[in-house]
Amino acid sequence: MKNKDFTAGLLGFIQRSPTPFHAVQNMVAMLEGAEFQRLDEKDPWFEAKTEVAGRYFVTRNGSSIIAFEIKQSLVEHGIHMVGAHTDSPCLKVKPNPEIIKQGYLQLGVETYGGVLLNPWFDRDLSLAGRVSYLDENNELAHTLVDWEKAIAVIPSLAIHLDREANDKRSINKQKHLPPVLMRVHDGKPNFDALLLDKVNAQLAASNPKAKTVLDYELSFYDVQPPAITGLNDDFISSARLDNLLSCYTGLMALIHGDNSQNTLLVCNDHEEVGSVSAAGAQGNFLTSVLARLVDDSEQVSRVMASSMMISVDNAHAIHPNFSDKHEANHGPIINDGPVIKINANQRYASNSETSAMFKQWCTKTNVPVQSFVVRSDMGCGSTIGPITANNLGVRTVDVGVPTFAMHSIRELAGRKDTVYLYQVLCAYFKA
Repeated sequence: MKNKDFTAGLLGFIQRSPTPFHAVQNMVAMLEGAEFQRLDEKDPWFEAKTEVAGRYFVTRNGSSIIAFEIKQSLVEHGIHMVGAHTDSPCLKVKPNPEIIKQGYLQLGVETYGGVLLNPWFDRDLSLAGRVSYLDENNELAHTLVDWEKAIAVIPSLAIHLDREANDKRSINKQKHLPPVLMRVHDGKPNFDALLLDKVNAQLAASNPKAKTVLDYELSFYDVQPPAITGLNDDFISSARLDNLLSCYTGLMALIHGDNSQNTLLVCNDHEEVGSVSAAGAQGNFLTSVLARLVDDSEQVSRVMASSMMISVDNAHAIHPNFSDKHEANHGPIINDGPVIKINANQRYASNSETSAMFKQWCTKTNVPVQSFVVRSDMGCGSTIGPITANNLGVRTVDVGVPTFAMHSIRELAGRKDTVYLYQVLCAYFKA
């Protein structure tokens, strides 16, 4: 895949994926286009394990996905795995969200994950997610919705009314975050009714119409599209780079790489809130899929002993305005290559063996590589890497591309780094 096509594809994927549900839907479309066969967890998969060879994918909750290609004996050769996550910090709509204040309709929201809140103010926001409803035949159905256009904003308080805003303003998540959607002149708008109209507007003509909204999982997002930025087009500026960048890169390596190994990509939901869910990395999704590919638990253990996982999640680039927040010898630079993430307390799963293996693949592809260690006097985040290593007992390395403004509504990564990461993952799947 050409670098220009890869970058354009990444930006388009992020733009079309405002929620984990949309991300998985888009990944499914790309996998089906590459002749991967859909599996369903409710169905039997293979009558005999000798029939496993081929390209397959399976989803859970519509927000997590595992895709894999089997070419040879799993027990003898193991499987080369890449892991990422589909979710990003955001604002989610509450179940009874309507707020009428001073003649404006607002929606109550709760924060999802470690949201950097200040950048959410004064942005053009839209709304997307999954809706469950009863159709006109009284059948339970589910669909994805996306307003696509700007329908809301969280206005800042003017500095004239808060002269110390630049020094002392703090954000109360309950009081200050409900977005403003419209003026209200009479009565109280019913959000479920507005949502029902949107569902029916997006349903295909052949589908039974929605009658009653039963529930939803909806998130606000910034409608500003991803962009290539910088005087020399050095950067990618976008929402949800953490971690749709990794999902897309792993998917492209799986689909387009000249893979000679058994390969697998897992993209879990709920990483930003601890991964404790059926669709999260602490659930049994991956272990369940792997168990169905071989005959018994002993063979699963043998497969894992010959396997490896690369957990891909963005890394903190050293910020020129806040360089004192980094460990002096471990400040990753944007566009200087992917980063190996290391933590002595196992917040990252990298060790000397797996780090050396990743460096070897970087050397083979002429890709520069960096290392990140958090300052010893600061806390450290984590990834699905240690969770997966614990669940499977598999060798794991944590890597990612250097990024500014992680968990902001708009993040910044390097254009070269995304291609570097793709090249290394292709080499890993081929090795």
